[in-house]
Amino acid sequence: MTEEERLGVYINSLDRENPGWLEELEACTIREGVPLIRRQTQSLLRVLLAIRQPARILEIGTGTGFSALFMSEYAPKGAHITTIEKYEKRIPRAKENFHKSGRTGRITLLEGDAADILPQLSGSFDFVFMDGAKGQYIHFLPDVLRLLEEGGILVSDNVLQEGDIVQSRFAVTRRNRTIHARMREYLYELKHNAALETVILSLGDGTAVSVKRRPQEQG
Repeated sequence: MTEEERLGVYINSLDRENPGWLEELEACTIREGVPLIRRQTQSLLRVLLAIRQPARILEIGTGTGFSALFMSEYAPKGAHITTIEKYEKRIPRAKENFHKSGRTGRITLLEGDAADILPQLSGSFDFVFMDGAKGQYIHFLPDVLRLLEEGGILVSDNVLQEGDIVQSRFAVTRRNRTIHARMREYLYELKHNAALETVILSLGDGTAVSVKRRPQEQG
């Protein structure tokens, strides 16, 4: 185990546990082999939700519903989450978990491809969690920015691709080269878009945190 890995284990050991029902859902999701937000990312989300106190949350990529339920647990009372999922096999599982938790009134699940759904959404969100198809982040971004209100937070998960992001495209397996190129483009856009202030963190599998700047703050 490397020193960085040991530090990660130590930091995670300090964290408080989630409520029992969330711990159980997390363990079940891991057993099923469905991707899940990592512990350090969970800690980051808790802090950001506490700071921003969002009322309207948008999630791209529902999975089993764990992350939506996690955010519903730590967001302010009355916060509503809209989550988008296109994989048909995961949708019934997410619905079941929302029902079991008694939080169907606080979470709206939109079924279908975010590329089709996002352009149809109106209104605004003050917190967006991007955790869908990694190769599509760059394509989702224009609508996400349209929907994100000024001062709102965009959290983009799994942006370092297990370290592959720093590799040459020729060092990445051929089937992953498109995702690799698109993620690099996405990260560049997050850092250089005048409407955003972004920090890229190496915790978990890499998380980018962006704040939508107000017009008077944009250079």
